[in-house]
Order: sequence, then C-alpha cells, then structure tokens
Amino acid sequence: MTHPLTSSLMQRGTEFLGCKTAIMCGAMSWVSERNLVSAISNAGGFGVIACGAMTPELLDIEITETKKLTDKPFGVNLITMHPDLMQLIEICGKHGIGHVVLAGGLPPKGSIEAIKAGGAKVICFAPAMALAKKFVRSGVDAIVIEGMEAGGHIGPVSTSVLAQEILPELSTDIPIFVAGGIARGEAIASYLEMGAAGVQLGTRFVCAHESIAHPDFKKAFIRGNARDAITSVQVDPRLPVIPVRALKNKGTEEFTAKQIEVAKLLDSGEIEMGEAQLQIEHFWAGALRRAVIDGDVENGSVMAGQSVGMVKTEEPVADIIASLMDQAEAALER
Repeated sequence: MTHPLTSSLMQRGTEFLGCKTAIMCGAMSWVSERNLVSAISNAGGFGVIACGAMTPELLDIEITETKKLTDKPFGVNLITMHPDLMQLIEICGKHGIGHVVLAGGLPPKGSIEAIKAGGAKVICFAPAMALAKKFVRSGVDAIVIEGMEAGGHIGPVSTSVLAQEILPELSTDIPIFVAGGIARGEAIASYLEMGAAGVQLGTRFVCAHESIAHPDFKKAFIRGNARDAITSVQVDPRLPVIPVRALKNKGTEEFTAKQIEVAKLLDSGEIEMGEAQLQIEHFWAGALRRAVIDGDVENGSVMAGQSVGMVKTEEPVADIIASLMDQAEAALER
C-alpha cells in the first residue's frame, strides 16, 4: 500500500529528521539500543538511542555499534541531569549525530549551544504550553509534546489536551512531534491533520522482533491492558520525583520504600537534593534493567504506556511501521 496522504502530511517531519517516515522511537532505557534503533531507522522510521545513565565511553561504543547496523539517520536521547552531560554532547558531536533529544527537565546553561556547535539539531520535550514557547524562544529546532498516557517518566497532562493547546498555536513556528498513548495509525492521522510534523512511539516497539527485551518482559506487555499501566506515587513533596508509568507489580511498591529511604537521608543531611534525585534515577535504571534484560517482571520496573493493551504480538519493526502507515492512510482516505 502506498501512503501519499500520510507522507504528504509527514513531509515536514521527514525532511527535518532525514528519514522516510516521521515516526520516532521513544528513547526507552535498555530497550532503545543498537538493535532496535538500527531496525527502526532501516525500516524508514527514526531510531533514538536511550543514553540514560550511560558513561561517555559506553555511549561512544553504542553509537559506533549502531552505525555498523545502519547507514540511515538516528538520534541520541540525553538526560539533562546527567553529571557528564557536556561530555556526552561531545561524543555525539564526534560521531556527527544529526539530532540530540534532551529529556528530564530544563537543559542546563550552554547545553543547547554545545549541541548546535557540534552540528546537531536539538529536540526538547515540552509538557506544557509555557515550556513549549520558552523552547521556541531559546532556539531549539523541534519539540516533542508527550502526554501522561506514555510509559516511563511522564507529565501531568494528557496527549489529546496538549495537542489541542500547542499544535494550533505553535506548529507553524517549529516542527512538533506528538507522543503518549499512540499505538494505531488512526491516531497518527488525527495528530498530523492537527499540524503535527510526526509522532513518537515507544510502547508499540517494545515487542518488536528486533527488541532485545527479555521474552518475559514482552509477555508482560502482550498480557497487559491499559488499566495495568499505573503511575508511581510521590511520597515526599520535597523529592523532585517525576512520576513513572509502569505495569503494577512488586517493583512499584519497592519504589515507594526507596523514596522513604532517600527522604530520610535528606533529613539527616547525608545527601543534597541533586544527589537525592540522582539516587531516584539510578533506582529506576536498575529496576528497569532487572525487568528488561533479566526478565524479572515481578520485582523490576515494567515501564509501559497505556497503549500497552494494543500490543498483541511480537512482530518485525518493518511490519509495525507498515501497519501504522496503512492505518493512517486508510483513515485519511475516509
């Protein structure tokens, strides 16, 4: 099936990303690595390496290995609170990475300029209109608006509300990619018609053949439904804990205990706020690894968006993208 209507609406996004289909893969720690990233780029989408807690040395290796698997464009997602952020940006520049996605809060001073100096375009997450406008003024090249339906770290507002608020006002100023709860082409078509340059999907790609996620992790997704993907609870208002959406299990209870432990360390003055936030991030990285790599879906963190209920089987990346495009095209034709 050809996709003239969808491709036409995606043109701004595909030109910006340098790929055939303006479908970005969300950066999922331990999942969005060389195999899945290269498969998505090879299938015409846009893969994004999840740097997460990687050291500069590890990111260097990951980019090198990804390049061996694809000659198509792909991006790198960096966490703004990473202590080695500037060195990670240097690694991206060294490899000629064309797009760097900044996630996890406001970019520190000088980071956007450093990315641009390395020749890359900057993409930032904007979970609110005020932040979206701020990013436009600060010179970022594109934004992702991600709703609370997404998996992993989330904001407080739904995708549909963010899209209605931000797309009509800013989509002529800057390419905007919509994310959160998207698993079918009909939704993609609707956001494209509202002015989106493209979309970002994470949960939908977890059960791809090319994903290295443990078979038990994939089974948890295939069994799961929208109501199973719940958000974590913030125990202490002082702790800057960004809510995380994951399938409910023992791991979600362990996170509550971890917050209490970190709050006590803050009370005693043993750690500062920055270290507290880092400890929370490291908890998630460790819990996510246990689930994704080791297959411990009871005690690990099974991060998933509410679209998990629409993940029914394991299939190749190329088939997932083709199916999404077919659905979008059929919707636009109707």
